[in-house]
Amino acid sequence: MKTVLVVSAILVLLAIVVVAIGAMLPVKHVASRSATLPASPEAVWRLITDINGFPAWRSDVKAVERLPDRDAKPVWVEDTTSGRITLAVDRAEPPRLLVLRIADPDLPFGGTWTYELSPDGSRTVLKITENGEVYNPVFRFVSRFVFGHEGTIKRYLAAIEKRTSSADAHHGI
Repeated sequence: MKTVLVVSAILVLLAIVVVAIGAMLPVKHVASRSATLPASPEAVWRLITDINGFPAWRSDVKAVERLPDRDAKPVWVEDTTSGRITLAVDRAEPPRLLVLRIADPDLPFGGTWTYELSPDGSRTVLKITENGEVYNPVFRFVSRFVFGHEGTIKRYLAAIEKRTSSADAHHGI
């Protein structure tokens, strides 16, 4: 019985510490990473804007559901291994700039992803910048200390590097 009380007290204290640290962290963060891809900016642009094609090369995306456009710009829901996320295009300047916004106010996080594509000979430098917001203090703690703010960007870049390096990439992606 005493062991159960001690373990319970430790778990409660740990939860309080996580919430307290999370509450002290800023709601907003900026994370950025880049990769050089063996494809032209036009080919990379086609890949990152082919919404229905995401499940073919992003292992975290199980399905995509298109929603009606907003302000003549695409909106969709990604059914991912982490849950459903509604995204909308804020700005598109093919083939060099794409800004996506998390368009679900009910999520415990939000913000934008900015994709900047720059030619590098026959290759493309893709820079992704996340201007994120994490509203829940527990999620802020986990985002910062468990997953890292750059975690999702790293996984995305790994997937696109794999896709553009495959044999398919040399045939128009």
